[in-house]
Amino acid sequence: MYIYEHKNWPNFEWETAVVLPHVSTVRDLLGRLIGKMETYGFDLRDEAAMSTLTQDIVKSSEIEGEHFSPTEVRSSIASHLGMGISGQPKASRHIDGVVEMMLDATQNYQEPLSKERLCDWHAALFPTGRSGMQKITVGDYRDGKRGPMQIVSGTIGKENVHFVAPDASLLETEMDAFIAWYNTALPIEPIIKSAVAHLWFVTIHPFADGNGRIARAISDSLLARADRTHQRFYSMSTQLMNERSGYYTMLEYTQKGGTDITPWIVWYFERLTEALKATNDTLASVGIKASFWQQHKDTTLNERQRKVIKKLLDGFEGKLQASKYAKITKVHRDTARRDLQDLIEKGVLVAGDVGGRSTFYELKVDKTEMN
Repeated sequence: MYIYEHKNWPNFEWETAVVLPHVSTVRDLLGRLIGKMETYGFDLRDEAAMSTLTQDIVKSSEIEGEHFSPTEVRSSIASHLGMGISGQPKASRHIDGVVEMMLDATQNYQEPLSKERLCDWHAALFPTGRSGMQKITVGDYRDGKRGPMQIVSGTIGKENVHFVAPDASLLETEMDAFIAWYNTALPIEPIIKSAVAHLWFVTIHPFADGNGRIARAISDSLLARADRTHQRFYSMSTQLMNERSGYYTMLEYTQKGGTDITPWIVWYFERLTEALKATNDTLASVGIKASFWQQHKDTTLNERQRKVIKKLLDGFEGKLQASKYAKITKVHRDTARRDLQDLIEKGVLVAGDVGGRSTFYELKVDKTEMN
């Protein structure tokens, strides 16, 4: 018997005495985070928000088995927000669509939810009208023509059915109730509402695909309402990805239980607490960038050098060698080596211990400044 088959559905219940200590912990961490961010300048706050949103989009997609280039995601966010970043690759239509959905969810968090808005998000996720090789209904609820919506694992012939969503004939009624609840001001702690909305939406599973990503976007939108800011400084999706197996296990456990969802809310708050504590790493990275550019504000750098330095500061994949520098900047290796040697002499880079063609280079930064 699934949760939506209970007579109390969707009147969720939870044990207030169990949940409130978690609410207090999260509220305390949120207050400290917002207070810390207020001591930063506008540029640093924008950089922190950019880094967090990039991470959130990458990890939310990774939960579903999709791997996006952080550089492309960052480029798309910058383009949509009118923040010019030179030398960045143009993002794919798919990445642009995910970015558009997340920006609408978090930037316009005060806007009411509607079927049209949700369907626009869904259409943005699937610009080709396909999920992989399969053509799906895009920009509308699933129609049920392919049979029941099931969450299944295992090989063909040995499938394990984890969940069967409500029948397609019930979707309009189910989603109307969800949307009305979302848009109604209720005497519920906003962060608890985020946890409930996540579970409720993903249980209805109204679309042919993309339900998890949209559920996480809805959660982020409600968390933005709770924070009263469109800038995101912590990534819930990163923690869900870190606990991916536990995430699916907890959803399955809750969806096969009754309407008392205390365990789910506690689990959700534990991940939220981890997300807030993990912001120190993001803020440290932002601080390092600010410190680096302040230190080298008078250092003469050519455009090639600036392009590679920005990549290193944004999280370069692998190690920087002369061959990679040449490929990124589209110059001969001799020019790359001269540029790299110039950066070493100016105190921007340091060379690793390996010599010859295997020599790698790292930024010379003080990583203790933000600790």
